[in-house]
Amino acid sequence: MKVSVIGLRGIPNIMGGVETHCEELMPRIVANNPDIAIQVIGRRPYILHDFEYKGVDVTSVYAPAGKHSEAIVATFLSILKARRSGADAVHIHAIGPAVLTPLARLLGMRVLLTHHGEDFQRAKWNFVAKVALRLGETLGMRFANKIVAVSPSLHRNLRVRYPGSAGRTAYIPNGMSQLARDNIDDQAVLESFGLAKKGFFLVAARLVPEKGIDYLIDAHRLSGSDRILVIAGASMHGSTYSEKLRKSAGPNVLFTDKVPRKTLASLYRNAALFILPSYHEGLPISALEALSLGASVLLSDIDANIDLGLPERHYFPVGQSEALASRLKSADFSDLETSNWDGASAFNWDAIADRTANCYRELG
Repeated sequence: MKVSVIGLRGIPNIMGGVETHCEELMPRIVANNPDIAIQVIGRRPYILHDFEYKGVDVTSVYAPAGKHSEAIVATFLSILKARRSGADAVHIHAIGPAVLTPLARLLGMRVLLTHHGEDFQRAKWNFVAKVALRLGETLGMRFANKIVAVSPSLHRNLRVRYPGSAGRTAYIPNGMSQLARDNIDDQAVLESFGLAKKGFFLVAARLVPEKGIDYLIDAHRLSGSDRILVIAGASMHGSTYSEKLRKSAGPNVLFTDKVPRKTLASLYRNAALFILPSYHEGLPISALEALSLGASVLLSDIDANIDLGLPERHYFPVGQSEALASRLKSADFSDLETSNWDGASAFNWDAIADRTANCYRELG
């Protein structure tokens, strides 16, 4: 069985939750299921040439520069390429690309849709884009042969809003990446950024409005904390939002842009506190990475973060700078450590790969 995976920028080492999800998942499926061949179709210029990554064929199609046109054009071309390459099925990631689910079915391919979150809630999209995303969700839920939701709350919502598709909808989460297995000199990493162990707060996220970094910066200022706020993540498409963040940030805020995952592991391990202030998530991979390293963790109280199942003390009211500031004033965050968290088994990538492979077989 040949499956073409579409809707992502590419793998490996490409920024984005969907990209990290596929980088972890697809090689595991290929390694454990010799009857399944996987082709990841990414976008130029993220993928410049064809290559093999851990048994997965990686190729690309043209994608225009522009946040409104990149995904839909690349998805259209990816579906055509999947058909030409003899794919039996396509695995579409996210509801934007899902708007072309009927085309994949019309061309004779079966479709698995992984729903990574209600992207029409993201602040970066204008009215027209949000309408298009809602249409993508509707068409994906109606025409996909099987749908996967990455969080329990999303799974529940979809079954209520699309009762006719409930029997084809399953919950399979994102996994917990084991960044700790990478060997790196933590002290050298900290020194390269001018940081001290437990002397900084960390957020790892793209610089987009739904991540809530603007009010985190406000909360950090209001707290009066002398810890540095480290923001590890890059902007998208020359975003004016990221420029506003940099202008509003004081001298105690450090923007690292995108960092390698090995470097990010050092930051997770040595931060006084990992913070995720998002207004919207699917199931947050950055939080799972922080949990895998036993970091002290503080998350906004949105459904996707609550789905991780942490005790109540690990959450704060989303969007409330004063409430977050009061939490950042603490001198000690040991009560927020997660080294003894017992929820890791639910987010095992190997088990997730097995369940996804079974979904492929169910496509027929």
